[in-house]
Amino acid sequence: MFGNHVVILNSVKAATELLEKRAIIYSDRLKIPMISLMGWDFTFAVMPYTDKWREHIRRLFHQCFRKNAIAAYNHLQIRKIEDLLHGLLSTPQQFGAHIEILATAITMEMVYGYDKPLPDRLVYLPQEAVRRFSESVLPGAFAVNTFPFLRHVPAWFPGAGFHTFARDTRRLLNEMKDEPFQYVKQNMQSASDRQSVLRDLLERNDRHRGSKEQEQIEQIIKDIAAVAYSAAVETTTTTLIVFIMAMALNPEVVQKAQNELDTVVGQGGLPGFEHRIVLPYCEAVFREVFRWRPIAPLAMAHATSEDDVYEGYYIPKGWSQSTLSSFRILILAQEPWFSQISGAHKCILRRRGTETLRAMVHDETKYPNPDEFNPERFLNVDGQLNVDDQVLGFGFGRRACAGRHIADEIVWATIVCVLSTFNIAKAKDEGGNEIEIEPIFTDGLVSHPKPFKCTITPRNDATRQLIASTTDM
Repeated sequence: MFGNHVVILNSVKAATELLEKRAIIYSDRLKIPMISLMGWDFTFAVMPYTDKWREHIRRLFHQCFRKNAIAAYNHLQIRKIEDLLHGLLSTPQQFGAHIEILATAITMEMVYGYDKPLPDRLVYLPQEAVRRFSESVLPGAFAVNTFPFLRHVPAWFPGAGFHTFARDTRRLLNEMKDEPFQYVKQNMQSASDRQSVLRDLLERNDRHRGSKEQEQIEQIIKDIAAVAYSAAVETTTTTLIVFIMAMALNPEVVQKAQNELDTVVGQGGLPGFEHRIVLPYCEAVFREVFRWRPIAPLAMAHATSEDDVYEGYYIPKGWSQSTLSSFRILILAQEPWFSQISGAHKCILRRRGTETLRAMVHDETKYPNPDEFNPERFLNVDGQLNVDDQVLGFGFGRRACAGRHIADEIVWATIVCVLSTFNIAKAKDEGGNEIEIEPIFTDGLVSHPKPFKCTITPRNDATRQLIASTTDM
């Protein structure tokens, strides 16, 4: 991959041992030329494991997105989910667009305090930026990733079209970072009381006013906001569309979840975060959505910063970034072909693609019949939740998704609010026959469900009135 050898990890045991217990060795990143050419190297997801990453980026991000901090935004999430319910009630066939607006609206208001009707541009910018990022890091996408010296080839040279792609992406990223950032700065200057994550960080940084350090930290803050903005929209949108697909394919799951919601919450109001602990079946549905079809099946590659030995296999420290045969990338756990390679302390080398995370969550020894959507796999015989509560899709170790707590809350709250108010089923053709849904997904860093049809209808007149009463259209 990118001219580097790959160790593949696709067991939770190996991933936990290396990426979590030995995180200090396995938290680096592979340097991919197109990322820096495009300007995407501002995001800590691809930064090398340095003091800058640890002290400035990760620490500042966690100040605002740790589990306790995001509780202050629960009311915002519910309010935006109510808007989603209105959208599903009026134009259910556009469920994908409504879900995307939900993810964008929550992120924009939480990060930037932006609470206005969303122009298409603010939806388009992160969507297109992330699409370009995903396209650029796939193996074989651009020759410059395998042959870094090509970055010095002029843009007019045959085969150097990556320069144009990178230039256009850099301009897009600058707009994505600058436009909402300036919106917050203007609000602060006009004495607006609108709060946001970005404003909070800027006000904390105000003690460095006029110093060189203020300018440096302000740039980091701008980057942190853009990371949250760009990362949250696509992943949250895709996860919730997977949920809609799973419900349309499994009406018995919808019915069981609704029975639990009716018993615990009733039909006179929407479920809230205070109900989460007493909704075990809905929690199991939430876990199964992430397990059934992980939206990032390849995950982001980790890289070694020191030599190491794991179960008799020697894994060397990364060599020079310019060495095409360098051992620089570690993806995620063991495969059957490991046992076919003899000799202790031998470096395991293999050039191949694999869906590593998917292999973990579809391990038949842990999840029998893994292609089935079955929330009961997360329940004990008494109907209470079992101990399998790790969402593997959020990653492992120090490189685990920094925004996992806010993603967890948005997805859970959306699932229970939608199930409490709507029935979801397969669409029917003119003859009344069900239109089958094929759970087909695109390839890429983020794997999207291919378009499908379904019906989303209010459960009854009472839920229709409940939706109408939540907020003004």
